[in-house]
Amino acid sequence: MEQLTGTLAQYGLVIVFANVLITQLGAPLPAIPTMIVAGALAYDGHWPAASVVGLAILASLLGDLPWFYAGRWYGHRVLNTLCRVAVEPDMCVRQTENIFQRWGPPSLMIAKFVPGFATVAPPMAGAFKLALGPFLAYSAVGALLWSGAAVVVGMIFHSQVDVVLRWIDDMGPVAILAIAIVVGFYILVKWLERWFFMRMMRMVRVSVDELHDLMQQGAVPIILDARSAAARKLDPRRIPGALMIDTAAPVLHPGIGPDRDVVIYCT
Repeated sequence: MEQLTGTLAQYGLVIVFANVLITQLGAPLPAIPTMIVAGALAYDGHWPAASVVGLAILASLLGDLPWFYAGRWYGHRVLNTLCRVAVEPDMCVRQTENIFQRWGPPSLMIAKFVPGFATVAPPMAGAFKLALGPFLAYSAVGALLWSGAAVVVGMIFHSQVDVVLRWIDDMGPVAILAIAIVVGFYILVKWLERWFFMRMMRMVRVSVDELHDLMQQGAVPIILDARSAAARKLDPRRIPGALMIDTAAPVLHPGIGPDRDVVIYCT
């Protein structure tokens, strides 16, 4: 236990900074467990809790800035790319744009608590031309709440964290292998969810050329634009004749009979 604790005490703050930075840059690597452990060690007197939170805020802002400027320079194309490669693309599309459209820049303060929103919020703020000052201010508050909550949890449950660290130290390589297996299984499950989602999307998809041919032949289906208000604002282009719908409504569009072909397109 002393050897593991000594190693964490020597490099722990560096690990926290690197973990948060890599996570905010987009890697699927959770940072909360690291900050919880750092909080427990702060309770034991290895370093001030404020140091953990301060480094987490700095790393978070450094990781968010490239995405912020990417959104400012490339707009909706960055958001579309992020949602296309996201582990949960349906969640990315459904939640993130609506959250930012409804709450605006203050939503950055809770972004890191919402799955999918943490990655998409910075480029979305850039795409909506939010000034750098307010972006940094809201993002810093969000990082403070996010990292502060993790550190407080670690301090409250420091005894349980010490038990886990002692187990890892006693098990040695076996514990590292077990953790690697759990992380690998989590990534596999998310990848399979994404694979099934994308497969389903491909099965029900009509290509642009196929839709254009139908329109040229006069067999125009009903076309529903299911993009969020934020997506329409960022990319005002639309298919001629498309009807805009609210996906949260109980009925997508009244008056559509079962004999009509329907094409829906979204972000």
